[in-house]
Amino acid sequence: MHERERQRIILSAVQEKPFITIQDIAELTEASEATIRRDIASMHVQGKLRRVRGGAEAIHPPQQTALAGRPFRVSEAENIDKKRAIAREAVNLCNEGDAIILNGGTTTFQMVHYLAARRLQIMTNSFAIAEHLVKNSKSTVIIPGGMIYREQSMILSPFDNDVTRNFYGKRMFMGAVGVGPFGAMESDPLIIQGEQKLINQADELVLLVDSTKFARRSSLILCPLQRVATVITDDGISDADRKMVEDAGVELIIAKVNAQDKSRDSASIA
Repeated sequence: MHERERQRIILSAVQEKPFITIQDIAELTEASEATIRRDIASMHVQGKLRRVRGGAEAIHPPQQTALAGRPFRVSEAENIDKKRAIAREAVNLCNEGDAIILNGGTTTFQMVHYLAARRLQIMTNSFAIAEHLVKNSKSTVIIPGGMIYREQSMILSPFDNDVTRNFYGKRMFMGAVGVGPFGAMESDPLIIQGEQKLINQADELVLLVDSTKFARRSSLILCPLQRVATVITDDGISDADRKMVEDAGVELIIAKVNAQDKSRDSASIA
């Protein structure tokens, strides 16, 4: 990972939380702790953050309570070639005029690039998805009420009296932090609450997860695997994970990552 990309991730992470450790940053960036210390020292001199013992802190701490999980800008570039391939397959399930729900996430966000020419009725709790579709598509875009969580680019509300319950979707497209035998997992209770409200408004639930998500776990279960109609993943899925999905009675669509996806991925992080 290039220095510029590492420092972008560090800055995004420290803006989400008042303090972040060197170990946490090293895990996020997959860089050595020595490299992270040099990055922090450089950014401290530039006035982008404050270097402290064991890590870094924000110069202007966030006022809003942060959600658990990685910021949108950090996750966006991760496995983006796989996410693009998965998004293409997801859009192939959408017909002109369909009413669909797009949950906030970096994989569902990639769907916007393939939805530009279609006219759909789309509800989304993603500020990033809504903004892109309004500017670059012919679809009608509906968002629920609530607070915008900047780091995750999501609109969430603890209240039931928003527009969510007045919308019906043929399908809901959703990502997840991890997937296992117990189901799809998420990292924050408020995210789960918002997503479950949306799930109840759709006939079918389509889970968009790249193959690395099958190795990840969280302590919070969003929904059982049996609630999912279709899982779309990439061709890196293992035979064991393929069997787990199919044994649960869930349709499995495997997206092939092509050379164009990989070349775009390289260009995006250069």
